[in-house]
Amino acid sequence: MMKAWVYILECQDGSYYTGWTWNVQKRFAAHCAGRGAKYTRSHPPLRIAYVKVFEDKSTALKQEAAIKKLTHAQKTLLIAQTKLDLFESDHPGAQN
Repeated sequence: MMKAWVYILECQDGSYYTGWTWNVQKRFAAHCAGRGAKYTRSHPPLRIAYVKVFEDKSTALKQEAAIKKLTHAQKTLLIAQTKLDLFESDHPGAQN
């Protein structure tokens, strides 16, 4: 079963975009190329600021909705408190 990912992008204007995907790298590339969400077409992303993996889409969608309800300051705190370890075996770039 594929794992679902929730991510937060930091955009060039300092705003955040929250989404979910099956593949973070492909989705980030799509956002950067202007093929992602309408929001990121007008607010180009700088970096992936936060990612979290879930066993199923339903749980990921619930987490995405919860994050979208947070204020900008709360999202900043969430990002600061979360270590983004790009070398974890569950990272979207890892070959499983």
